[in-house]
Amino acid sequence: MKEVVISGKAPKPVGPYSQAIKVGNLVFVAGQAPIDPKTGKIVNGGIQEQTRQTFKNIEVILNAAGLTLEHVVKVSIFLKNISDYSKMNEVYATLFKREPPARTTVQANLPLEGILIEADAVAVLS
Repeated sequence: MKEVVISGKAPKPVGPYSQAIKVGNLVFVAGQAPIDPKTGKIVNGGIQEQTRQTFKNIEVILNAAGLTLEHVVKVSIFLKNISDYSKMNEVYATLFKREPPARTTVQANLPLEGILIEADAVAVLS
C-alpha cells in the first residue's frame, strides 16, 4: 500500500503530485526546488544557496516520513546550467559526507524562471 507523505515545513506542491510517497520501506520524494516554504519564493543567491534550500526541502519531507538524508540511496539532480556543477557539488558534498547515495546529474530546462536546480530522492528505511 502506498502512503502520501506531507510536511508543512516544505513548499506545497504546485501541481497534481505528492511531496513524497512511501511504499513499504521506500520513500520517493518528488522533485524539489529552491523555494523558501515560509515565503513561497525562490531563495536569493546563486547555485550554492539554491542547492542548500533544495536539500533542506527534501530533508524536511524525509523527516515527515521518519527519515533523514542519511537514508537516501538515490538522488537525481537537474541543473539549469551544467556549468554550475562544481559549485553545486561543493554543497552536495557537505550534505552526504559518509556513504553518499547513487546520483545522476543532468542539465535540464527547468519549469520556473529563476530556478537553477531541482532534485528528487529515494530513501530506504533500514
